[in-house]
Amino acid sequence: MTSRRDLLKMALATGLPLTGCAGPARQALSPGVPADERLTRHVDVFIGTGDHGHTTPAATRPFGMVQLGADTYNADWDACSGYHDKDRSIMGFSHTHLSGTGIGDLLDVLVMPCVGEVRRQPGPPGNPELGWRAPFTHQDQSAEPGYYRVALRDRDVTVELTATERVGLHRYRFGPHTRSHLTVDLRHGMQDKPGVPTRVPWAELEVVGDDTLLGGRAVDQWAQGRQVYFAMQFSRPFERFEVFNGNGADGAATRVSRGTQLLAALHWRSEAGEPLLVKCGISYVSAEGALRNLREELPGWDFEQVRASASAAWERELAALRLRTFDERHQRMLYTALYHSLLAPTLFSDVDGQYRGMDLRVHQLSPGERNYTQYSLWDTYRSLHPLLTMLTPARVPDLVNSLIRMAEQSDQGVPVWPLHGRETGCMIGYHSAVVLAEAQAKGFAGIDFQRAWPLWRQRAMDDAYRGLPDYRRLGFIPSDREEEAASKTLEYAYDDWALARLARGVGAEADAELLRQRSLNYRHVFDPALRFVRPRLADGRWAEPFDPRALGHSDRWRDFTESNAWQATFLNQHDVAGYMALFGGEAAFVAQLDALFTTSSEQLPGAPPDISGLIGQYAHGNEPSHHIAYLYAYAGQPWKTQARVRQIMDTLYSDRPDGLSGNEDCGQMSAWLVLSALGLYPVDPVSARYVFGSPLVERAELALPGGRTLEIEARGNGPDRIYVQSVTWRGQPHTRSWIDHASLMQGGRLVFTMGAEPNPGFGAAPASRPPAAV
Repeated sequence: MTSRRDLLKMALATGLPLTGCAGPARQALSPGVPADERLTRHVDVFIGTGDHGHTTPAATRPFGMVQLGADTYNADWDACSGYHDKDRSIMGFSHTHLSGTGIGDLLDVLVMPCVGEVRRQPGPPGNPELGWRAPFTHQDQSAEPGYYRVALRDRDVTVELTATERVGLHRYRFGPHTRSHLTVDLRHGMQDKPGVPTRVPWAELEVVGDDTLLGGRAVDQWAQGRQVYFAMQFSRPFERFEVFNGNGADGAATRVSRGTQLLAALHWRSEAGEPLLVKCGISYVSAEGALRNLREELPGWDFEQVRASASAAWERELAALRLRTFDERHQRMLYTALYHSLLAPTLFSDVDGQYRGMDLRVHQLSPGERNYTQYSLWDTYRSLHPLLTMLTPARVPDLVNSLIRMAEQSDQGVPVWPLHGRETGCMIGYHSAVVLAEAQAKGFAGIDFQRAWPLWRQRAMDDAYRGLPDYRRLGFIPSDREEEAASKTLEYAYDDWALARLARGVGAEADAELLRQRSLNYRHVFDPALRFVRPRLADGRWAEPFDPRALGHSDRWRDFTESNAWQATFLNQHDVAGYMALFGGEAAFVAQLDALFTTSSEQLPGAPPDISGLIGQYAHGNEPSHHIAYLYAYAGQPWKTQARVRQIMDTLYSDRPDGLSGNEDCGQMSAWLVLSALGLYPVDPVSARYVFGSPLVERAELALPGGRTLEIEARGNGPDRIYVQSVTWRGQPHTRSWIDHASLMQGGRLVFTMGAEPNPGFGAAPASRPPAAV
């Protein structure tokens, strides 16, 4: 077997990629788009970095493995991405970041340019002079898709960052200092709270020659036991290096180090006018894999070419959907939302097709396949994955097959919230089932649903997972036995509906019928007397006391997941017609919907910050509410959907750093905006149908496979013309308040005629409403 050192020696001697053909840095860029026509000019990567949006402005490619960006803090909830708009100092620049999650992790392989004496800690944000942390202002930084720049004025250093899919590229311009150094910190990552170190069970670092570092580490934070490796090269040889193995250890020129607290300092003599470039390949397989990724994707040092290539990659992705709005602010909001929708899931396989599975073993893909990670499924099954089936359908088979591989390789069953080869187990339900069933319903080829079915059947029928035995036996989960039981009952019912469709697709008819019937279990936690979903006890009684604003009926635990009974009452997505009967008919159902949006927004003590973006008790900042405004269409009153959807877009999104009303959640908040702006929303993704809302665009063109185009036009649209008067599809009147995915993907022209007053006749007839019965 070729040793690491032999492999490195061969690569450095030849200057050629280790495997395959030349990567993006060697490919001819597509013809340039004039600056004033580039869609990337509409993207503001700082939208969502304020308030509780938790997005990152890191330099990355679409779905890229590397997100290279500034870390401003790493030890509170609003630091989940490592960056927040309110912060005024930088800890360094790390290579992996989450976008918009409600729990933090990653921030791997931190690099910080420094001058003067070596310091071993970044220091507190309030006193950056106590460490290497550097103050900055927002006027000192700028960014665009694939590129980030900041001036660290206290040390006269300008930092520029860009990336290929698997490699980060830094460019540092130092002022006229005699000496400068880079700190490379393998201790850094997300912390539970200030002063509590990131849990690093092991780390390793190898200094090779005078211009290369290899290494890796394991991390036990949110994703327990995840592994990450890197290969880092410098454009100029360093004069000397020090490695600190523990906070109190003296630095030494140790070539190979292993420990839990590794920190390196690499020293250069400043050379006037010559920047220092750093390229860092990332792998989740090995340091050798990171080196292969680096040599394949970035064999040279041309920073401007890589930046241009990254920009071109984003231009190509954004060009799949061309938008025109009546307000320039909306252009920024929508193209930024589109950008955020293309960040995750993230690439999780090397250039040679190797990847680390959920069993922590190394696996090999077939040629042409790609593996992905970072699926925030509780959130993203609702809007993001439906959007991706329209926007980038060629990626869908790889995205779904990655979930199937996870289910095969994990000892924890089907994926719930997988991150970097580990199952975080975050959130409830197992909504990977929905992503599979949606792909099957939309006719995607290249996915082995027969292979997948037994894995998801095991979860539905046999696993003793988070209340499922009681759910199967009683038809609901008792709130005196299981935390968040009411929400779990509702979400398992929807997963049953998804798996019923998946089972029917693979010919398991008996299972399909059982699961279809079981998907009606939502009824067992609905109280028709109060017209609310409520927690029930094991003996069948309703839990008392009950307040629809409360998260639980006692101080012991919560009955609902990041929601209360107001929001959970409308979580039913698949049997809306049957649900309306429980309310006592359409009028009672609509009256309760109206009450949701008009009641007081007051929250009870202990409500989590996730319940945000409130209109009444509707909470757009959290995903269980995202389909609710569209439910009016099922009762024949789509004009109320139009009014509420436009209200949400107008008041709960903006083009400022605080422009998201809640966590971005790996693209879900943004995907909701993109789809709603097109006038479409997948209330039940498994049905492969879209309910009409109130388009925000004047015109949109979606490029489809086979050279087809979907055109959407909203004639007469404007800030006060929010109501749909009529719809035509392919030149013919379309009286339904919905349309199916298959029709849209054939291409054609969908025209909404807008007006200032509701048209109560449009979509009112029963035959015009979305199909809504199981």
